[in-house]
Amino acid sequence: MESMSAFGRFIFWDYPRGGWQYDLMVGLILVFIFVTPREIFRDQPKPASVVMLPSEQGAGAFLIETRLLEGVAPLERAAKATQLVNARYKTHTSIVRVEPIIDEDEIKGYAAYTRP
Repeated sequence: MESMSAFGRFIFWDYPRGGWQYDLMVGLILVFIFVTPREIFRDQPKPASVVMLPSEQGAGAFLIETRLLEGVAPLERAAKATQLVNARYKTHTSIVRVEPIIDEDEIKGYAAYTRP
């Protein structure tokens, strides 16, 4: 019964602040946070899928990840790119041109341009 009482105190954190049990618990939590590898929780940083590029002559330019426009017909890419940019940056801009960025016969992304 004593082990159940200790387990209950452990679960409900029934130790006085500043006591050695409290300090031990805090230490165990900190060790867990800093020693546990990110891969266990699949917590990996993800790059932005829509990125604003430096503008040329007042026109806005955006880089859009390939997978976001995958399977979209070329004539519908500007409309889809407009939706993506407006959702990402909370704007009401209109994309007028979308060009694929090709490297060694593979599409690496899309450049989307607004009106100047």
